Order: sequence, then structure tokens, then C-alpha cells
Amino acid sequence: TGHFQLPHPQNVTLLSKDFDMILTWTPGEGSPPDVTYTVRYESQERMGKWIKVPHCKNIHRNSCNLTCVLPNFFVKVRARVKAVSGRLQSPWVESQFKEYHLDVDLAPPVLNVNVKENLILVNASFPLATCVESFSWMYDLNLWEAGSEDKKQYEGIFRKNIVTIDTIALRGNYCLSARSSFQSIDFKHSEFSQPVCVLLNHKG
Repeated sequence: TGHFQLPHPQNVTLLSKDFDMILTWTPGEGSPPDVTYTVRYESQERMGKWIKVPHCKNIHRNSCNLTCVLPNFFVKVRARVKAVSGRLQSPWVESQFKEYHLDVDLAPPVLNVNVKENLILVNASFPLATCVESFSWMYDLNLWEAGSEDKKQYEGIFRKNIVTIDTIALRGNYCLSARSSFQSIDFKHSEFSQPVCVLLNHKG
């Protein structure tokens, strides 16, 4: 017990945020300024085996992105973190269990809107880590005239697909907004993105 002389990290939480799985914590009260943190994780497939996370060893920041470290996105994992300063360290503090596939928290996509003569071309980009690109992310798109509640919906668009909207019959200020969606055991989706508005068939 002699070397457990550092305050342990507080508020240790495994967060599923914007398509990623991230461990976050806050410094223990009275931590020295040079304190660093080391993270390990454990999966329910191999309980009792805590695996090192090379990019989260002796780090100064208060978070560690575990997304592409996880060997299996369909198994619950938890993580733990300890504080280190010189030869002193704190006890490990563990997070709760989370599973990426079920618990992932989606961010709204970023819309790329391109207005051609009688068309709008829309596609959505996602802040995805390369290791989860193969999942079947989709997006839903809404189009409406500014000020109207009447929205035209385009649902379940594969994320790399462009939506082409014919605008010959549309005149005025039109807005577009999208949300990410993802089919796991239940259907998940993000909030809708901030609207992007364009002026259509504007003469003069």
C-alpha cells in the first residue's frame, strides 16, 4: 500500500460519443501538476485480463479513445485508469460496462449541399473512425420550405450515396437537415443536424 499516495481519478466514465467509445475522468482533488494517467480495458469475453492501451500510457489529458482498440464491437467492455506521478500512483478506478454496437451514441452528419441548375445534390459525411466504417450507417434527410412544417422525408439512405432532388417545381428558400441512423437490436438515430438553407430558382 506504500505507493498508493496519489488521489485517484474521479468521475471515471466510459462514454459513447459521436460514433466513438471514450473513457473520460477528472483529476483527483489535490493531484500534483505533473500527474499522468494510464488506461487499460477488459472485455466480457476475457474477464480478469486487463489489456494495455499503448496510446493511453502516461498521458496528460483526461480522456482516452478506445474505439479502434476494441477487438469486438459486439461484446461489453469496461476500462480503468490510474494516476501516476514520479514513483507514486493511485489505485485503479473502473468504469461501467458498455458495448459499442448497442450503446454507441450517434452524432448528426455534416451535410454537403450542391445546388445545380434544376437539382440539389446532397450527401452526408460522418466523423467515423476507420475501424467502424464497415457498419451499416445510414442517414435520413428532410427537405422543407423555410417557415413550413411540411417536410419531405428521404429515409434510410446509405451513407456514401448522394440524394438528387429535382427543384424545377420549387421556388423560394428551402432547408435541408439530416440525422444519422443505425440498425442494431433496435433502431438508433441521432438528433437532426442544423438546417442548411438554399434559395431556389431565384430569378434576377
